[in-house]
Amino acid sequence: MNINMTTHISQPGIILFAHGSRDPLWRLPIEAVAQRIQSLSPNTEVQCAFLELTTPDLPTCVTRMVQLGIQKIVVLPMFLGIGKHAREDLPLLMQQLQNDHPHTAFELRKAIGEEPALTQAMAEIALKA
Repeated sequence: MNINMTTHISQPGIILFAHGSRDPLWRLPIEAVAQRIQSLSPNTEVQCAFLELTTPDLPTCVTRMVQLGIQKIVVLPMFLGIGKHAREDLPLLMQQLQNDHPHTAFELRKAIGEEPALTQAMAEIALKA
């Protein structure tokens, strides 16, 4: 697809936002979630973004989606716990992105670790014999 094309896409784009690591294998679970989303919803643009130590970063992913004509972007923090990054850094970054892309709607979801379905799935995994 031509990244400079600005067709308006009505379906929101999804960015899975994770911390990042120097270890290249660290990103594999995040990318597996992205691939699963893509298989469940082939028309959904989904990308992985990272806070540090891994590329691409969140602003790069947002710019790519805006260039594709996506008008709404959902950011899902892939954090189990709510630390400084989720509480302080990410909201500031989201405000800057909104300032940089005023015609784009952003939705910052709560961290994945706060989702009851994930808590349930982890408990079920722990209880497997």
